Amino acid sequence: MSNKKVAFFTLGCKLNFAETSTISRFFTSNGFEIVKFADIADYYIINSCTVTSNANKKSRNAISRARKKNAKAVIIVTGCYAQLKDREIEDLHLADYIIGANDKAQIETIIEKHSDLIQFKYLTDHKNVESFFPAYSMGDRTRSFLKIQDGCDYFCAYCTIPYARGRSRNESIKSIIKNAENIALGGIKEIILTGVNIGDFGKSTGENLF
Repeated sequence: MSNKKVAFFTLGCKLNFAETSTISRFFTSNGFEIVKFADIADYYIINSCTVTSNANKKSRNAISRARKKNAKAVIIVTGCYAQLKDREIEDLHLADYIIGANDKAQIETIIEKHSDLIQFKYLTDHKNVESFFPAYSMGDRTRSFLKIQDGCDYFCAYCTIPYARGRSRNESIKSIIKNAENIALGGIKEIILTGVNIGDFGKSTGENLF
């Protein structure tokens, strides 16, 4: 898969940026060249946001721009907009894959198995967003954002996060420490713990940060 080019476009929170960074490491470890989103690429990965109607619009515009850049490119849309508005994205007839919150880790498999014969498909589950996608940012800053928690249980009237990212859940402390050690090995001096609501840490593992 060497000599292929991939471009990323990320909207929204630090979680999205940490997840995009994690996804990008799969590509670089497999010989892909990462280029700017404005460049012509073989793959475009759009990590979307749906916190506002403007975020939805920016996500749609990014999909359209990618398709205009390369009509033959593989376009993968993930993130909160993909989770909540998958049919809306499908109606654009521009994306090849729509990946919901449970299946971000499947992007690697999709890239490995993709061929020109495969049909459009999406992977979203609106009822059971339960998987935890471990992620941390690397390479673009002197500090790293390490994801330790995802989702929310509070269902505030104005907020879509429990629907887009599921219920509160977290990584185990053992796995968090392992990721922190990997970050430190990369020369990063500062690690920032991030999540949707890190005050809820431990709900899924029975642990606590203290």
